[in-house]
Amino acid sequence: MHFSWRFLGLVALLLCAWACQAQVPPRLHPELPATRAGEQARTAELAVTALSREDLKAWWAALRRIDGSNAALPAALLPPEEAQAWRQVDLPDIRQRAISTDFSGPAEYQMRWYRFRYRAPDDRWPTSVALYSPKVVGMATAVLVRTEAGWRPIYDNQAGAREQWVRPLWALIPGALTALHEGQDMEIVLAVPVHRKGFYTVTTAWLGAREDLEPMVERRWALQIGVPQATGLTLVVLALFSITLWWRRRQEPAYLLFTLASLAWLVRNLHYHLDMPRSLNALDWFWWLTHASMSWVMLLTFMFALRFVPTRYRRFERFGLGFVVVTGLLTLPTWGRFYDTVVAQHLANGIVGLLGTGFMLRVAWQARSRELWAIVIALVIGLGLGVHDLGLLAGWGWPEHIYLMPFSTLIIVASFLYAVRSRYLGALNQVEQANEHLALRLSEQSRQLSAQHEQLREAERQQALLLERQRLMQDMHDGLGSSLLSAMVAVEQGRMEQSVVVEVLRECVDDLRLVIDSLEPVGHDLVSLLATMRYRLAKRLQGSGLVMEWDVQDLPPLSWLEPPDALHVLRLLQEALNNVLKHARAQRVRIATRDLGDRIEIRVEDDGQGFDMASARKGRGLRNQVKRVQRLGGTLHVDSSPGLGTRLSLRLPVSKVEDCSGGGVSGLPPKAPDGQGGA
Repeated sequence: MHFSWRFLGLVALLLCAWACQAQVPPRLHPELPATRAGEQARTAELAVTALSREDLKAWWAALRRIDGSNAALPAALLPPEEAQAWRQVDLPDIRQRAISTDFSGPAEYQMRWYRFRYRAPDDRWPTSVALYSPKVVGMATAVLVRTEAGWRPIYDNQAGAREQWVRPLWALIPGALTALHEGQDMEIVLAVPVHRKGFYTVTTAWLGAREDLEPMVERRWALQIGVPQATGLTLVVLALFSITLWWRRRQEPAYLLFTLASLAWLVRNLHYHLDMPRSLNALDWFWWLTHASMSWVMLLTFMFALRFVPTRYRRFERFGLGFVVVTGLLTLPTWGRFYDTVVAQHLANGIVGLLGTGFMLRVAWQARSRELWAIVIALVIGLGLGVHDLGLLAGWGWPEHIYLMPFSTLIIVASFLYAVRSRYLGALNQVEQANEHLALRLSEQSRQLSAQHEQLREAERQQALLLERQRLMQDMHDGLGSSLLSAMVAVEQGRMEQSVVVEVLRECVDDLRLVIDSLEPVGHDLVSLLATMRYRLAKRLQGSGLVMEWDVQDLPPLSWLEPPDALHVLRLLQEALNNVLKHARAQRVRIATRDLGDRIEIRVEDDGQGFDMASARKGRGLRNQVKRVQRLGGTLHVDSSPGLGTRLSLRLPVSKVEDCSGGGVSGLPPKAPDGQGGA
């Protein structure tokens, strides 16, 4: 079994503190004739007189009318003067509670007179003497002091009679009365009216100076009243906090059960916060409410604890709800004429506590949950404290102990908080583990994606190489290969002169160089591409007697200009220059560029013989130019006149927003013979 040793240490510390606070001072010698200042009286002289209901009412009425300093009580209601009426009795004096409710008969009530003799210290007489008794259970008690004028009442508890079972008796003897007894023993009588068959408890008493006894009273008041009141306020705060959590997370009923259990605890301890009703009927209902709420406290605590195990014990919860409801109805004050409903309610609470705690022990043993074990241990401790208080109420023992059940509230709430804390930390650990697991999965997926990305890039590179190879092969087959094949056939048949063969081979070499130049990275720079073409074709143009005028200006980079596009541009300009060399009979050729904003323009102009555009025909070369221009997304314009030379204008976009397939050639008729026309 694993559980929190810190929790057990806290419980042990609280139990030690309570034991120290409730510790009874050592016994004094019972044969002392009088109690000295500040000593505990373990014996008293007892006299018992019979009272009728009318006598008891007259006693209380006389006490209410008396001014304690001057007036005197009626002689019939004074302590007996006969020596034989008094006998020595050991304190505490207890009669256990009887189950029977048959209190009928003559002389229904008794007045129990407890006489103490107080002896002041030899060195000083206290200015204010006090009587302190931890607990007096009975009807409204009174304290009388013998003076030279007779017995004088100094304390009447009719206003707080219903709370005196839990509040210590504290009676101050005025200085005017103590002065009368200076130098002699003071006689003090504690009058406790009880029913003839009723239960009562009178514990030991302390007599002495007020300043000596007051710390004892304050300590007991703090333990017996202050702690339960503070606990009640703590429960209110915890209930409000828990209900707010449940309102936000209604799928978790544990928070609602914690709230209901806290409120039931508060109802159970109402007598620590409120003065009890003065009406007997209202008092019966008040006691029924506070006693019956104890069963609800235990049941709600069990239901809350079961939320820390995965299994739902619905049969146990339904049986518990039914039992608590039925016993609550059977112990209503209306059944008081048949049996003692308070005893029946305590019996029902005991059954709920014993059976429920036993069931929780079995569940905790099976579940092996530290949180549940902490709550079960707290329940066992609370059950033991409840048995202690039940024995205290019934008069079975420990008469001077304080009621410990309020302290069980602290222990059980501490176990609740420990369980909630453990669950919260467990949830955090689960979240952290889930985050770590997700991080590992994300890392693994990232690694897989990186590997797939590399594979995809490799596949794209291979695809690009394949497409480029196919493009080069197609271009060389249509251009260089076709020219070489035609020249080879012509040479074999003897139809081509050597000079023509040399010219064809030179064109093939220039064509091959253009293909090689197009493979070089151009960095989207069209000017560098044109400069490379000038370098390749300059010697050939000079050898043909042409003068090249170079008017190329700086141009913006073309983001779309890649090696395939560069080859198309070079092919277009090569075709234009070949036409100048073969057909134009020109002396000069001018290559110029300019920036038109969203487009750039390349112009090739010659001063040759020109041609009539109306009679020119489109050949295969011009159709190839049209295809290349369309692929580049540009436009090609040709303008020529006989004797005025030819001007070719190629306009290309700076950036391609979308596929520009509408490019073409303007300035020529739709039909032209092969081999004629051109730039």
